[in-house]
Amino acid sequence: MAAVPEDAASAADSPAPTGSTAGSSDNEITVEETSFVHTEPQQDGSAPPVVTTDMEVLHDKVKKQVIKEGQGKVPLKFSTCFVHYRAWVQSSGHKFEDTWQEQHPVEIVIGKEKKQMTGLGIGVGNMRRGERALLHVGWELGYGKEGSFSFPNVPPTADLIYEVELIGFDDAKEGKARSDMTVEERIEAADRRKLEGNDYFKEKKFDEAMQQYEMAVAYMGDDFMFQLFGKYRDMALAVKNPCHLNTAACLIKQKRFDEAIAQCSIVLSEDETNMKALFRRGKAKAELGQTEAAREDFLKAKKHSPEDKEILRELRLLAEQDKVMYQKQKELYKGLFGPRPQPKPKTTNPLLVFWQWLVSLISYLAKIFTRKND
Repeated sequence: MAAVPEDAASAADSPAPTGSTAGSSDNEITVEETSFVHTEPQQDGSAPPVVTTDMEVLHDKVKKQVIKEGQGKVPLKFSTCFVHYRAWVQSSGHKFEDTWQEQHPVEIVIGKEKKQMTGLGIGVGNMRRGERALLHVGWELGYGKEGSFSFPNVPPTADLIYEVELIGFDDAKEGKARSDMTVEERIEAADRRKLEGNDYFKEKKFDEAMQQYEMAVAYMGDDFMFQLFGKYRDMALAVKNPCHLNTAACLIKQKRFDEAIAQCSIVLSEDETNMKALFRRGKAKAELGQTEAAREDFLKAKKHSPEDKEILRELRLLAEQDKVMYQKQKELYKGLFGPRPQPKPKTTNPLLVFWQWLVSLISYLAKIFTRKND
């Protein structure tokens, strides 16, 4: 059965009815036959990537080289953009900031960015969703004549290099940053991103889907969630948890099982009985060969839905794998510690037998001759 995003109206952490499928939900993507947030570039990030594309002049002090093409339009003024970036001092090659490593995208409101991020803002304002680029920023639009107090390794008049990815953006009214939004506005913005992610998932555009889920989660940051309680916390979790679970579904599809486990564990830290998180984490662990840990997750999920066909199927598969492994080990040990082979009977040499007979005859005759002489 194909994976299908479901309607986002129901609560994320509501248990599935008895006999339902563990991969399905009222609120998140269904993953039936799974063989998953971060769009981390394919290099270690210790130094700026080598880029051979043409240099585009965006400003007298800002130049851009495209690493990966994006799609759609560029952000408007006052758009709220979510980006990941790494930053280096051009002269020394020292890396002083890395949001991928910190696992939190940064929010930039175009036209309202901090002074030291003016050059970065100009670059982001000329990027499309999903685009990754190398930005060369002059010191005048960076940390200026003073350098950085927060990053002591950024000296005065330091030109900067940024590797940037524009995850996505919202054309928010009046350029509202997350901190200026009401609780309802933040949840509504996050829910829009989640629904767009579901649309991408239907089209099997998993990277694009994960970008939308990551933006949604960015609206539901830890500092924001810490302040919520009661119905507002439930409303926020009804958006946030499905985004983590949908991200896990994407990661499983992409065979990025360790990352899928991490996404499910985030949900389980909020709701340790979430059946779908247990099921998907168990699935990812099973794919990594972590049989006992996978079985533990599946059994916990089974407690909440004893008749779930998907959970029962996964437990049967693990049991079959155990049988196969037992037979292999049995054959191996049989070869190592089996009964000793019986020695083969020695073959008789006719010539040797003749000489033995002849020696015996001569010895016998010699004895008779000796007796007669006596």
